[in-house]
Amino acid sequence: MASLPASSLLSSSSSSRRTIIQAAIHVPKLPNLRISVPSLPKTSTNSIKLIEQLSLNEPINVIPSESPFTSTAHLHAILQAVADRVEMHNNIGQQRDNWNSLLLHSINAITLTASALAAGASAAGAIGAPLLALKLSSALLFSAATGMLVMMNKIQPSQLAEEQRNAARLFKQLQNQIQSLIVVGAPTQTDVDSTMARVLALDKAYPLPLLGAMLEKFPKTFKPASWWPNSSNYKAKTKNERAHFDGKQHERFNGWSDQLEAEMREVVEIIKTKDAEDYVRLGNLALKINKTLAISGPLLTGIAALSSAFVGDWSVVAAVAGSLAAAVNSFEHGGQIGMVFEMYRNSAGFFGLLEESINGTLEEADWEKRENGQVFETKVALKLGRSLSQLRQLASKSAAARQEGISIDEFASKLF
Repeated sequence: MASLPASSLLSSSSSSRRTIIQAAIHVPKLPNLRISVPSLPKTSTNSIKLIEQLSLNEPINVIPSESPFTSTAHLHAILQAVADRVEMHNNIGQQRDNWNSLLLHSINAITLTASALAAGASAAGAIGAPLLALKLSSALLFSAATGMLVMMNKIQPSQLAEEQRNAARLFKQLQNQIQSLIVVGAPTQTDVDSTMARVLALDKAYPLPLLGAMLEKFPKTFKPASWWPNSSNYKAKTKNERAHFDGKQHERFNGWSDQLEAEMREVVEIIKTKDAEDYVRLGNLALKINKTLAISGPLLTGIAALSSAFVGDWSVVAAVAGSLAAAVNSFEHGGQIGMVFEMYRNSAGFFGLLEESINGTLEEADWEKRENGQVFETKVALKLGRSLSQLRQLASKSAAARQEGISIDEFASKLF
């Protein structure tokens, strides 16, 4: 032992130490665990393009989805335009009403002054320069009155003013409906499209400009006004499909019943055969009277202008024709025959809209998709100026008269 080198002693000592430590600390062998990691999907072409756009800072086209907020914003924009139209139609209506008053008084003043000059030339017996001055002045005034009267009869200021009043009222109704739609519920794109269609239909029915867009003041036949979009979903019911009001109460669903449907059909029949036909008849009568007066006024002032150029009894003819022209002009524009014609045209359009609204509602076979029946009945009754009991009595009376083969002697509307 003494002869062993010191290095071998040190190595044997260190190895024995490692053996002792390993024996003291026994570490168990862990089992082999296999963890499966799901493979990531392969990057699609669109994803690669999107990453490239992001890396290159290129703009990305994103299509916004439809939301109630977007539809509400659109309705607010339409609401502002409708409010502006209400103001425009009110202002232009007042302006055209002033036209009617100012032109009427001016033309009558010119016509009566020319008649007085013609009568003075005939009664004074003046000769030479005084007679020539009277006749020339009378002829010029009659000619000016003729030109102004032709223009006034062409545009019919009283009818124009009535058109603007109706347009302002209808736009005000639309404005209230849009406000209610925004407040009550979440509007959709369908609501926006239908509202836009109604605005454009009103613009077409009641145009603001005169040149190139003015409504025909003397149409060949009377046609009711139409200020709503055409309904393509309505299909007319045949007589075999039409239900009759039998007075029986059936089960209600969403406020509707067979009895209420029959009641609405009777109301439509009365509107079509009584109210609408009566206003068409009155409108044709007003149109004929207005045409006759519009031709008679300028014709009389033209005769007066020609007669005032001759000597003798022709001056009397000029004075008489001028006086008659003033009377005709006062009756036509002072009585506002054009406004009366437009009132009949608008009333006939109102009944046409009500008829189409009821028929369109009844055409929907699913009662759940309709407006609530009781609310709808109340709206129809109020539009006709009746209570609910009066409306039901009218339907019963119409059904009984039709079964007996006679026509009812009562109009549907008590409002106008």
